[in-house]
Amino acid sequence: MKNQPKLILAPLKTLIFSLLLFTFSLNTIAAHQTVARQWNEVLLEAIRNDFARPTVHARNLFHISIGMYDAWAVYDQQATPFLLGKTVGGFTCPFSPMPLPALPYSIQIAREEAISYAAYRLIKYRFREAPGKAYIYQLCDELFEEMGYDSLNTSLDYLRGDAAALGNYIAAQIIQFGLQDGSNEANSYRNQYYEPVNNFMNPRWPGNTTLSNPNRWQPLGLGIFIDQSGNPVEDGAPKFLSPEWGWVTPFAMQEKDAQVKAREGFAFKIYHDPGPAPLLEANNADDEYRWGFEMVAVWASHLDPADSVVWDISPASIGNTDIDDYPQSVSELRNFYKFLEGGDIGKGHDLNPYTGQPYEPNLVKRGDYTRVLAEFWADGPSSETPPGHWFTLLNYVNDHPALTKKWKGEGEEVDELEWDVKTYFTLGGAMHDAAISAWSIKGYYDYIRPISAIRFLGQGQSSDPQLPSYSPTGIKLIPGFVELIEPGDPLAGANDEFAGEIKLKSWRGPDYIFNPDSVAAGVGWIRAAYWWPYQRPSFVTPPFAGYISGHSTFSRAAAEILSMITGDPFFPGGMGEFHVTKNEFLVFEEGPSESFTLQWATYRDASDQTSLSRIWGGIHPPADDIPGRLIGDVIAADAFAFAEKYFKGEVSPASSADFPEIFPNPVSRNELLTISIKQSIPDGIVQFIGQDGRLLHQQNISEDMINGFLQIPTEHFAPGIYVVRITGKDFESSRKILVKP
Repeated sequence: MKNQPKLILAPLKTLIFSLLLFTFSLNTIAAHQTVARQWNEVLLEAIRNDFARPTVHARNLFHISIGMYDAWAVYDQQATPFLLGKTVGGFTCPFSPMPLPALPYSIQIAREEAISYAAYRLIKYRFREAPGKAYIYQLCDELFEEMGYDSLNTSLDYLRGDAAALGNYIAAQIIQFGLQDGSNEANSYRNQYYEPVNNFMNPRWPGNTTLSNPNRWQPLGLGIFIDQSGNPVEDGAPKFLSPEWGWVTPFAMQEKDAQVKAREGFAFKIYHDPGPAPLLEANNADDEYRWGFEMVAVWASHLDPADSVVWDISPASIGNTDIDDYPQSVSELRNFYKFLEGGDIGKGHDLNPYTGQPYEPNLVKRGDYTRVLAEFWADGPSSETPPGHWFTLLNYVNDHPALTKKWKGEGEEVDELEWDVKTYFTLGGAMHDAAISAWSIKGYYDYIRPISAIRFLGQGQSSDPQLPSYSPTGIKLIPGFVELIEPGDPLAGANDEFAGEIKLKSWRGPDYIFNPDSVAAGVGWIRAAYWWPYQRPSFVTPPFAGYISGHSTFSRAAAEILSMITGDPFFPGGMGEFHVTKNEFLVFEEGPSESFTLQWATYRDASDQTSLSRIWGGIHPPADDIPGRLIGDVIAADAFAFAEKYFKGEVSPASSADFPEIFPNPVSRNELLTISIKQSIPDGIVQFIGQDGRLLHQQNISEDMINGFLQIPTEHFAPGIYVVRITGKDFESSRKILVKP
């Protein structure tokens, strides 16, 4: 097993955890770390030992952050809890005032105990089906016992001021909240109605003959799929992860941010809808669809240090792109990315604002830099998934001696525990909303991945009808990168049987790696029929649609959150660094060929680098990237402002009720569906929308409501899934229900 490097933040500092952990020990947790930090580290290690599901773990990170925050906020004179005593997503969490300790020291002890019981119960519940369950439970039990707590204490009677009971109660309520939040957790998060329109492709077979719709996602048949955490998942074609995630209860996103659209008879709820991705147009060889996937193919030629191209990867030369620099339309993407040489229009930074000095050059082979980026930001074979990756970055920033823990960089320094629970809560809420938004878009638009598109396009060329292999849905010829195989070419075969096919100058793929500890595939000419992304052959590409990029959405949202909570867009000391050791970092091939250090001046620079890494990794075309960055910006701003309302005590139980209670759900056809409306909704209307998007039923709330309840007969509705939509003056909300036979 290759050694993994440590993340370091300038000035140089030995840190506690490697960003890519293979092992974990409670002995590595420094004594000064808060209980919130210690449980967050256990949670991250639990994620690394579970199936790699970004949506599920963004939710886990948020829900467990809720538990820790609520256990802290109960004892605060100003802050209000998120769930305790509130109605969130139609779920009401009862909570009565409890006696609080009189002494500050006693309050601190009570907080730590309540936080620990809540986190302990939640982590063990959420990871009870993880492949690494035994190890995760061992970590939880060891830390819990080390703290002196009793795992047999399951009391929920917090009314006497028992902090352990409070933690247990918080965990129990979050568990119940999660069982009705739209995630389908009770059924292991299984999809309820999504089905792919394309048959699976086996990437070991040449070409892509099973693709019927080149604009839609295609599952891959891999025999055994090994997820990003190294777990064998299932035989055959892995299912689309979380295509219906738009129905999950969000943190800060509101109904005004969402719309419901029907596709193939089912309703999809979409947050921050960016509109459709570029589609393949058969008679337009210069369309944006082809351009984007061609760029992915061209950038795959950058993955070889033997090409002798050297870049300065210091903050002086890369990063520092303004949001005003981002393309505002698909056609503007061409002016943002460097199609042939790689990278974007980032202009770099003139000076380190902390030292006042220019950043020193950092010269690295492009082929090493691009390969390390693809592996680093993919989170490696021991993945805490992208949302967890940004929690590790937050923890490293929190450990930096140059960081002053002042909220937004203002006022007095914040107590360590307060800082941790607030930053986890804020970042967790943003990561959860990013997952809901990105996957709501992925589920509805169902967009194709590069391996499917490039192999499909590579079945012909659309540049010249007079040349061989002409096809109006073919790839465009690009001299030096995309060409025709000529007779006598080494790729033409012994009898020139492949002459006239398309060839690509690209990373050559897993067939050229017989020993990943000593061999790199390199770059060369390959048949387009055998193009691979820069990924493991047992993984190939994530099992969900490409548009929009989850990495871009998560990373931009996280970068903005870190900037806002610290009050500074720059890493502490003006630069973050990650050292990579020669031939000890890359996992599925040898490399890098030289030791070097990744560097970022700002959190946004790191986020932008994440986005580019997914293009070099063969996972996303440019059209997937920019919408994710822009949506991440919006999500971060909303999540930060919403979290601050709780910290300032500005959220009342009434104002957190984003949807009236609706029960029973599911409802049988012989039952009345009841909606409990506890707030005034002027001009309120209730609508029932079918799976095809048609309005099936409508009632006026003020006319038909009796004593705060609205009852609706369901015998006229066929069994299936419906959307209940309530609108009124300054109010809009929707909820999915199931009508049973």
